[in-house]
Amino acid sequence: MRIAIVTETFVPATDGICTRFAKMVVEMKKLGHEVIVISPDLGIDEYEGVPVFRIETLTFPLYGSRPWGIPSRKIKYILKAFKPDIIHAVNPFFMGTSAVRYAKQLNIPLLTSYHTHMPNYLDHYKMPLLKPILWEYIRYWYQFSELNITVSKTLLGELNEQQIETVGVLPSGIDLEQRHPDFFDEELYQRLTFNQADKKLLVYVGRLAAEKDLDQLRVMFNHRVDICLAFVGDGPERENLEELFKDTPTTFLGFLHGEDLSTAFATGDAFIFPSISETFGLVISEAMASGLPVIAAENGPTLEQVTDNETGFIFESRNTNSLMAALKNLDNPLLMEKIRLAARREAEKHSWNRATRELLDYYDQTIEVFERQHRLAYQDIANY
Repeated sequence: MRIAIVTETFVPATDGICTRFAKMVVEMKKLGHEVIVISPDLGIDEYEGVPVFRIETLTFPLYGSRPWGIPSRKIKYILKAFKPDIIHAVNPFFMGTSAVRYAKQLNIPLLTSYHTHMPNYLDHYKMPLLKPILWEYIRYWYQFSELNITVSKTLLGELNEQQIETVGVLPSGIDLEQRHPDFFDEELYQRLTFNQADKKLLVYVGRLAAEKDLDQLRVMFNHRVDICLAFVGDGPERENLEELFKDTPTTFLGFLHGEDLSTAFATGDAFIFPSISETFGLVISEAMASGLPVIAAENGPTLEQVTDNETGFIFESRNTNSLMAALKNLDNPLLMEKIRLAARREAEKHSWNRATRELLDYYDQTIEVFERQHRLAYQDIANY
């Protein structure tokens, strides 16, 4: 199969979308498919042997740290030259809308997938009145695909409620070799706990942005003196967070890659995740694979990965008592070890090969729908 993936973001960025598709395009290539990626210009022309076509970018004031690819006729020429059997428009919102437009012009089967829940972001940026307009915009671009999928059952239900027909959940996988408890690093642990034996280390991995609700973690230090915190990642809120946490035992490690990131995932007593804006939150599963008990805010997609008191601990967002009750589990080493082992076992059920094969099944379904619609159209013309 010849597959063109048009995505609003790709490596070397490190968010969940990038991680997911970086792994999947490699698996597709291993399975014998021809794949290209069209993405914003982030400085690479290929990834693990998969060609990457770069589109011009710009930045927006609210998200100045991230370049966005602009809608471009260049995408049409790339698609005409490659002649894909299917186009996958990943989260078409800005640049990706060109993939939708040209899939229709060139008469190519189109699958869309919904990842970033932009309407929820408007709450964090104090613009909730724009939600109806944004939903209308999203509905417009998703109506043209033969098939639309998303990243969680919770979001699938919400999209269908918004009259955006969504038929399934995009499978996720975990690199079980790169996310493994064996990457625990005692030297790093001692550094992040400031060489104090009575401290416990919480790790967060992800963007430092307003919608991640990271500010609510500051209250932990008003109630416990035995906790240290490590932020792995960067983003528009870093400066504000550094100011907020400046008098606490908190370390900002910035973006990490490769083995350094694997080590950061595995080196801690627990993984803390306060965000409720996630459409999936792949880092939760990656932390589980790394052997860290997850302490996460209650959210539909999070609950699809974590079972409270079995593979992690759940607290109510913005509820200090609930957060502190969840953190109390840090004081029970036997329970923490039980959760650690259960989390790893749960993660081992997922692989990128399996997830990629499931996505390929969605591609087959998309092509079948496309061909069926065209047969019906030809029949209508013949019967006219």
